[in-house]
Amino acid sequence: MLTWLQRESLTFPPLDKALREPNGLLAAGGDLRAERLIAAYRHGCFPWYQEGQPLLWWSPDPRTVLFPDELHVSRSLRKVIRQGRYRVSMDQAFQSVIQACAAPRDYADGTWITTPMQHAYIDMHQRGLAHSVEVWQDEQLVGGLYGLAMGKLFFGESMFSRADNASKVGFVTLVERLKAWGFELIDCQMPTQHLHSLGARAITRAEFAGYLQRFLDHPPGGEWPSLSVRADG
Repeated sequence: MLTWLQRESLTFPPLDKALREPNGLLAAGGDLRAERLIAAYRHGCFPWYQEGQPLLWWSPDPRTVLFPDELHVSRSLRKVIRQGRYRVSMDQAFQSVIQACAAPRDYADGTWITTPMQHAYIDMHQRGLAHSVEVWQDEQLVGGLYGLAMGKLFFGESMFSRADNASKVGFVTLVERLKAWGFELIDCQMPTQHLHSLGARAITRAEFAGYLQRFLDHPPGGEWPSLSVRADG
């Protein structure tokens, strides 16, 4: 039985109550205010829904994650990075990044990054919890990604690319920076070939919940707004 959330409560059902089909559907309803989003990520679930659907909350099993030490950078991608064709920054254009991630894509109908979702994560950015990575070429924004940093964990949400390998360059730069800051895990949520090619893999939902318990309350690291580097380091 699917749990419907009440606006006055920030409590989510136990993760083991998530449906097997569709995989990970945990609850519906509620709202996207910052307090609920924080509670959701701390609990191990995230919002994902299409325009016209009720607000849906998910905790898939298995969970796709990337450990910074397991980042895989192919020789061809490393060559692109060494060429320095892209400049990478952080937290310089959050709204532009989330709008680009929400734009229509050839392989998908509609978007799950609805206008209310954009407003919610912009609010989270203004609170210092949501962060963006921007990839620039000749001062044009050609790629990027955004997500949340809580404790020693980064929760990736979406990425986009308008130039060859731009999103991968941004992701690699982010992971290497998170590793230097002592982050333990990047939550990638759902599996994609794109992420697996970079070293992401699946762990059980129970394992993921264990990482939440161990690392969410660690002091955050890093100076997000100050980073702006060429992609070659």
